[in-house]
Amino acid sequence: MLENYGNSQNSQNPCQLKAMTSVNIRALLLFSAIFRVILILYGEWQDSHMEVRYTDVDYLVFSDAASLMASGDSPYKRTTYRYSPLLAFLLIPNAIIHRSWGKFLFSASDLLVGFFIRSILKLRRVPENLCTYSVMIWLLNPFTFTIGTRGNCEPIVCAVILWIIICLMNGNVLQAAFWYGLVVHFRIYPIIYALPIILILDSNFFHSGQKPFLSYWTAGHGKTTQSSTDATYHYNMQNVLTKIFTRQRVMFGLVSAIVFFSFTGLFFYLYGWAFLHEALLYHLTRTDPRHNFSVYFYHIYLHYEKEISVLEKFISFLPQFMVQLVLISCFAQDFPICFFVQTVAFVAFNKVITAQYFVWFFCLLPLILPWSSMKLKWEGICCFSVWMGAQIHWLMWGYMLEFKGKNVFLQLWMASLVFLAANTLVLIMIIRHHRYSPVFRHLELKSSKNSVKLE
Repeated sequence: MLENYGNSQNSQNPCQLKAMTSVNIRALLLFSAIFRVILILYGEWQDSHMEVRYTDVDYLVFSDAASLMASGDSPYKRTTYRYSPLLAFLLIPNAIIHRSWGKFLFSASDLLVGFFIRSILKLRRVPENLCTYSVMIWLLNPFTFTIGTRGNCEPIVCAVILWIIICLMNGNVLQAAFWYGLVVHFRIYPIIYALPIILILDSNFFHSGQKPFLSYWTAGHGKTTQSSTDATYHYNMQNVLTKIFTRQRVMFGLVSAIVFFSFTGLFFYLYGWAFLHEALLYHLTRTDPRHNFSVYFYHIYLHYEKEISVLEKFISFLPQFMVQLVLISCFAQDFPICFFVQTVAFVAFNKVITAQYFVWFFCLLPLILPWSSMKLKWEGICCFSVWMGAQIHWLMWGYMLEFKGKNVFLQLWMASLVFLAANTLVLIMIIRHHRYSPVFRHLELKSSKNSVKLE
């Protein structure tokens, strides 16, 4: 989608292009920061003068939990606080400095995501202009800049996930394992990335004390520099089973598990079963009777007072699990696209879907666009229109139910089916137009190429 524009810019003077784009990046980050500050200040005014608040209701929950922690009480005395105590700890300045502290923290994390997107693309030698446009897709996205300024914590999670990708690309497995264990404790959904991370920690890519070799972006519709043999290498069961216990995999698994269970054990000691249930177990068994984008909401609404059988729980979980396995088996080596399609599928098939979940895959979208052959005009616009149209269609029925009090549950459920179909269609289109590009090159192949050059 973006590489066509990038090819036309290659003829420009490299020094001019570098100066221009570096200034653009600084200007873009500065503009984004100022814009977010203005939105936070506007939100304070709207909260004080208008009936509809700008601030997310969850932010009020975070702030109350932080106030309780600042006074020495358990944050779980605040009903509906269902997050790690780390979040309440980070927002203690809300009770000491100003109530908007958390919004500035989340918005700073939002900007950090933009910086990390550029860093990841530069590691793979994506041209400056493509990096800039990819960063713009995140920083100037209304979904993303409103999430942080309204007081939602998702930008922190997005920033940590991108930092983990940077650590892996730089060969810092120990650091990646630490942050992965921490982010899964903080927000449990990144557990879906465990298997692809384990798969890419292959002895063909990672050797002790040696930085992995990256494949780079090149002109020509996002193709990369590795050979066709390297590009078509896929994981098979024999390869995985015979080399599963590599040093890097064992280290990543042990360190991430120790970090996860250390924080979990500490907070269980401090806050008991309230922490374990609200921060972890609740999210594994959550059934929300209120209307949301999920196709399961209507069934949950009709049977909310009844006990859902084990078979029903298994059937609702099975599609999500199967899709994850298929996507991982196909895209594990090209892990930016793997993470992206995993997240889209996880959200689309989840039992509860809210708008804030979309940010989970929006932060990964800029990482795959330079390798997409999809053109903005018609295909890109059509995909965006289908996705937004299905969402607006759902919101129309949600408005009729929530604000007009009309019995449109069946129509709302059908709108959820349409939204699932739209997500599936867009996901298929993105996969079809993606140029498969494994992030790492085989160390053996790299060594053989060097030996040939020496000869």
